Amino acid sequence: MRIVLLLLGWLFVGLGVIGAFLPVMPTTPFLLLAVACFARSSPRLEAWLMNHRQFGPPLRNWRERGAISTRAKVMAISLMALSYAAFWFGTSPPFWRAVLVAAVMIAPAIFMLTRPSA
Repeated sequence: MRIVLLLLGWLFVGLGVIGAFLPVMPTTPFLLLAVACFARSSPRLEAWLMNHRQFGPPLRNWRERGAISTRAKVMAISLMALSYAAFWFGTSPPFWRAVLVAAVMIAPAIFMLTRPSA
């Protein structure tokens, strides 16, 4: 099981790094999964990721307080709003589809806004 968790941890680290460069793919959720895998398989790799210069602060904020930085909240919600506007004006969707997509986007926005700010 340790090897499976190590492999999954590295897979999630890789996906997180890719997400740092692609705007459509998140970074932090994959790194949170990687930390969880490393916590159960390699304390050394868990410590490396938690103390990483770039990725460590948001991971520590989440682990210690369940907090998301204000900057991350603003960026995420702004990008969701811009994406919805592009969807709305670019495709003129039927009303039911517009409501469904709005609900799917509002749910994570509410979740983020209810988390403490780092």
